Amino acid sequence: MINFNGNITDETNIISFNNRGFNYGDAIFETIKCSHGKLLFFEDHYFRLMASMRIMRMEIPMNFTMEFLEEQILETLKANNVSNVSARVKLMVNRVVGGLYLPKHHEVDYVISAAVLDADFYLIHPEKYEVDLFKDYYVSPSLLSTLKTNNKALHVVGSIYANENNLDNCLLLNTNKSVVEALNGNLFLVKGKTIKTPPLTDGCLKGIMRKQIIEIIALMPELTLEEVSISPFELQKADELFITNVITGIQSITKYRKKEFTNTVAEDLVKKLNVKIRLSN
Repeated sequence: MINFNGNITDETNIISFNNRGFNYGDAIFETIKCSHGKLLFFEDHYFRLMASMRIMRMEIPMNFTMEFLEEQILETLKANNVSNVSARVKLMVNRVVGGLYLPKHHEVDYVISAAVLDADFYLIHPEKYEVDLFKDYYVSPSLLSTLKTNNKALHVVGSIYANENNLDNCLLLNTNKSVVEALNGNLFLVKGKTIKTPPLTDGCLKGIMRKQIIEIIALMPELTLEEVSISPFELQKADELFITNVITGIQSITKYRKKEFTNTVAEDLVKKLNVKIRLSN
């Protein structure tokens, strides 16, 4: 069951062939982890959604308060019997039907779906996780590239490439040949006591988990965080590489080409991340 504009309905009955998200990628979305009815980092998701709608020049409905959307998500969890477990929620907002590239309207529809997740809190992932660069296409850095829109052709083709080459993920480059992010999350590089992550101006997603990790590192005086461009040549010199997103939390990369990595810092950050979640209750 999904929530379409506040109505709980069967998922097969709501998407028009003329849907602008389907036709033009005129849609944005938030992927939210929910643990036993608690929406993790929901305030950050909400403000990113509002900012993204403004950038896309969508009309924000008067009732789109944080309380309203939280209530709609909780209703969707209840309808799918996942209020008391961990769940992945997808909140998609698209401009209403009308027009071609130029929309006739700026009002929006929203759709909320929910699916069960295995883990309540974030876990250490010690299993092999190998990546390489995806160099067929590049991220073009702009404000639009930082948004979670339906325009994910690069990520789809990159995922197919990773699967065909027995990789667990790929790292994306921007048009300046800097490493920007992974296919499904932000990238962090550890070298000694310094942690680097690409700046938003390089074109990476304005990730919610990226924000949490940056805030945690800021409270660790033994570590220094730098939001700077990362060259592909730095990858094999790193002590650790890890990927962040709100569903997995932190995914350590164990191998890039011939270089293998440790995960000491990532393990410590996962523990601190779970403490942050517990303290926010």
